Order: sequence, then C-alpha cells, then structure tokens
Amino acid sequence: MAPARNGAVLPILGFLICAAFIYFSFRDLWLYHKAKTELGFVKRNGTQFVVDGKALYVNGWNSYWFMDHAVNEHSRYRVSEMLEAGAKMGLTVCRTWAFNDGGYNALQISPGHFDERVFQALDHVIAEARKHDVRLLLSLVNNLQAYGGKSQYVKWAWQEGVGLSSSNDSFFFDPSIRKYFKNYLTALLTRKNSVTGIEYRNDPTIFAWELINEPRCSSDVSGDTLQVSPPFHFSLLNRFRLFLIQQNINTFLAESQEWIDEMTGFIKSIDDKHLLTVGLEGFYGPKSPKRLTVNPEQWPSELGTDFVRNSNSSNIDFASVHIYPDHWFHDQSFEDKLKFVVKWMQSHVEDGMKELKKPVLFTEFGLSNLNKDYEPSQRERFYRIIFDVVYKSAKRRKSGAGTLVWQLFMEGMEGFNDEFGIVPHEQDSMYRLMIEQSCRLGRVTGRLKEHKLKKLCSHRH
Repeated sequence: MAPARNGAVLPILGFLICAAFIYFSFRDLWLYHKAKTELGFVKRNGTQFVVDGKALYVNGWNSYWFMDHAVNEHSRYRVSEMLEAGAKMGLTVCRTWAFNDGGYNALQISPGHFDERVFQALDHVIAEARKHDVRLLLSLVNNLQAYGGKSQYVKWAWQEGVGLSSSNDSFFFDPSIRKYFKNYLTALLTRKNSVTGIEYRNDPTIFAWELINEPRCSSDVSGDTLQVSPPFHFSLLNRFRLFLIQQNINTFLAESQEWIDEMTGFIKSIDDKHLLTVGLEGFYGPKSPKRLTVNPEQWPSELGTDFVRNSNSSNIDFASVHIYPDHWFHDQSFEDKLKFVVKWMQSHVEDGMKELKKPVLFTEFGLSNLNKDYEPSQRERFYRIIFDVVYKSAKRRKSGAGTLVWQLFMEGMEGFNDEFGIVPHEQDSMYRLMIEQSCRLGRVTGRLKEHKLKKLCSHRH
C-alpha cells in the first residue's frame, strides 16, 4: 500500500512545485504591469508638479551610484537598501545617473554600442525604485569627466577622425557628436526593461529626464555655444573640415539651431510623457544683467551658461538649481553663506514665477565637512533653511517645487562618499529633519492620508 500512496503524492507534489515556480517567476511581472496602470505620470500644471490630480512637492535625494552598484551581484543589494531607507523617510524622488560612457562598467562602450549587462543593471534600478514607491530623475550625460561625460564623446569623435575640435566644449556644436548623443538617447528612451517589460518612455516610475549634469561652456562666456549649435565663429580650417564631413554646406546652415531646443525637441519626439529639465546649476549669465548680482561671485557669469535663458525652451518643463555656497565663495563665514542661500533660492523661485512660469527644483545641495570651521550641527541648520524656503513656497503655491540632497549612501560605501555624503541612520538629527520635511510637504498637498505618509507622520502633528 505504501508504494501506491507515494504514487499518488508525487504527482500532486510535482504540480505544487510547478505552480510555485510559475507563481514566483511571474508574480513580479504581474505586479509591475498592475503598477503600470495604477501609477500616474508626474505632470506640470503651471509652476507646480502634479500627479493624480494633486500637487506634488519633492523631498528627495541623490544616489548617483545606483547603476554602477547594480551591475555586480555582490553590491546590487545596496540599491534596494538605499531605496528602502529613502522610502522610510517619506522621500519620493531619487536622482541618479543613467549614463556611463566608456571606462569601467560602461553602459555605452562606444558610440551606439551598449553593454547589455549594464543596461540590465539600469533595468534593475528602475524596477526596484517602483517596488519602493520612489520615482527617478535620470540624468543623461555629464558635463564633468566622471563616468565619461562630454569629454568621452569628444574623444570618440576625434579618434574616428570626424571631430571638429579636441575641446570638450565641441560637444555642444559638433554635428558628429550630436548624432552620437541622439543615438544614445534613442537607445535609452526606447529600451524595454528586461525586468518589467515596460519601455522606459512609458514607465511612470521615471519622474523626469535631465539633459546634462551641470552644463558649462567656459570657452564662450556669451553662452551662445551652449544655447546655439553650432556657433558661427569656427576657424576657416574647421569650416572646411565641416564641409568635407557633411559634403553639403546647406546641411551646416540647416543645423544651426539652438542646441538645447534641438536635443530637448528630439527627446520629446520620442517621449512626450515624461518631464524634462536641462540640469543647470542656476548661475546667471551676461545676458541676464539684472540677476548678475545674485551670483555668488564674478566667475559664474563667465561659464557660458544662464539660468533664465537656458530654462526658457518650450520643451523644458522645469528648471533646476544647485546650492554649494562653501565651494562657490572664498573666505565667507558660515552665517554669510546661510544668508546667501536664502537670497539665491528666493531669486530662482521668483524667476520661476515671473520669468519662466515653471517649477524650480533644487536638484543638488550640500555642505562640505572639509570646511575649516565645520561642525556637524551646521549641516542641520543649512538643511533646515533650505527646507524652510521650499515649505514656505509650497504653502503659497509658488514655484519652489522641492529639493534633492546631495548625497545619500549606505554603510560600507566609503569609497563612494565625498565631502557631502550622509548615511541617514548614522545621523539621527538629519534623519528626523528629512522626515519632518516629508510630513510638512504632505500636509500642504493633502497627501498625508496616503498610506505611507499617514503611518510615517501620524505622531508628528
């Protein structure tokens, strides 16, 4: 009789194992597609972000290292840990790199050629963000050399013999480089996530795209090279080289349109669902003379960038600003830096209301722990002043749309730390301050009734 019982049990056991396998294999995919219909895209209504009919003010952070850590199995868990930690503080948006051009763990190995392993790492980041109810602001290229940046594009063009100049600033006017960048944009925006099955351009987990991190073009202080592409001050040799490359001077004339308009228009032609920003630091240029006195010193007006002018494109949905007074000033006291922060933020909020009529998101801010007079309590005061400006703007329905602290990371990641980095749980006062800001903004928008904030903020009324 025993063999007969075993014979009856084995098929049932096999069925259960098979059913369990199917369930666990397809559960996440079902949840993601269910989430796809439930999660709304963040949109813009005048000077406010809105989602599902309600205003959204951002309390978030930067963790630029997500994709890099997701490539390797031994470090991938930190992405989930950081997203979970952010969610527990009520943080709603994380800004991270969606680029790595050339070099170690490169997403784009060479122009138009991608490492599928690294793309799958970015897929994982987006999927994990959705699991933790965090949206992503994805930056598309770096003005700086870290992770390749515009200098890598220039190097590629120069190596292939089609580059107009070896200057990094040719990124903004070289037609070959523009094609490289557009090819990358196409591959990224139309990427089908290997985890969720959703194309990036259709995924509301992505809060917005950032065209370039901290664009500068110091070789042309007028700002025309960044704004206009290509400029008409090439040398005769470069004009001739461009003619040979294009084989038709009419192409040269036809492509003389604004670089920002061209690139943002190209993105919008592929993806009209997501918000888009330039990625500016917020400095005013020589064509905004009334605002030059707001700059920290003289040098920012010579960087070839301008907050108002560069943010005015019809394809730009919101403006970005960074806040680093201890790096921008020389020999200013901490108290003076705090005064500057308020003036700096209020000026840009006013620009958002009157000039741009768009939200203004402070996408990076930090206070260095390497300052000679640094004390840990200074960071709390610095953060609180920044949070207060945004909170007051939110209460008055003005354009100050939120903040993203630079940067948060987890224990055991000291190699990715810089002078601004914070491990949230290691600094209790900062941890509580960020939660408090999440709750304050939740009250303003009426989102305190949402499950996550209701539980987090119930004892903070």
